[in-house]
Amino acid sequence: MMRSMTGFGKAEGVIGGNKVTIEVRSLNSKGMDLNLRLPNSFKEMDGELRKEIGAVLVRGKVDCNINVENNADQDSAVINKELAKKYLLELKELADEAGVSSNDLLSVVMRMPEVIDTPKNELDENDKKALVELLRAALLDLNDFREKEGAELKQEFTLRITEIRAALAEVPKYENTRIEIVRERMRKALEDLNGHDENRFEQELIFYIEKMDISEEKMRLLNHLGYFEETMLEDEPGKKLGFISQEIGREINTLGSKSYHADMQKLVIAMKDALEKIKEQILNTL
Repeated sequence: MMRSMTGFGKAEGVIGGNKVTIEVRSLNSKGMDLNLRLPNSFKEMDGELRKEIGAVLVRGKVDCNINVENNADQDSAVINKELAKKYLLELKELADEAGVSSNDLLSVVMRMPEVIDTPKNELDENDKKALVELLRAALLDLNDFREKEGAELKQEFTLRITEIRAALAEVPKYENTRIEIVRERMRKALEDLNGHDENRFEQELIFYIEKMDISEEKMRLLNHLGYFEETMLEDEPGKKLGFISQEIGREINTLGSKSYHADMQKLVIAMKDALEKIKEQILNTL
């Protein structure tokens, strides 16, 4: 199933008596670029949580934020009064020596290291399992988002492939005309000279006609378009679609270089325009 790399997922639950909220956002990236933010009480779970995220999301620039709201009934912090007094006295003495105001030193003291101690509640096995399950719920929510975006990407790709195929179907209208144009240009150029060899002229014309033949390019382009549509049905086809789109581009460019006709060039430009829209969206395809 095709999925976008853009998505958002969220899950909430209670772990160890505290409300835990997990939010996961993802954007397009060539590989897995994970930024995991979690509270100190969950730090020991960092490695396991990263593995869970990587296994599910595979690729993308991912931001995962885990937030804990402490239960109001629990003692969330303890003030180290002895250390606070020590800081306060030393700061007051320093202020007096420097001849500056000692007002509002308490607010400074409260920001000093280890003055406020937040109790660290170790996670038991049940808490760890609950945290992993909550993360999986958030990832599932994000994947649902990615799948909806993926369905829209598939519609976009189908539309653009159809446009390229339709433009390609118009090309045969101008194949014979462009050969006649080249024939007349060559004959006029030779007539401007002091005579020419008709046999040599026909040989040169055959040579140019062979160079202008686009049968193989048309066939390869049709094959690439079909292969693109087949690949869209695969799981995580983004990188593969990128390679196929490059091959499609090569064939379109070759058609352009062999067109020698204004209307045929317009068709080539239309195909290039549709292909560029495909390439833009492939960047966001998992």
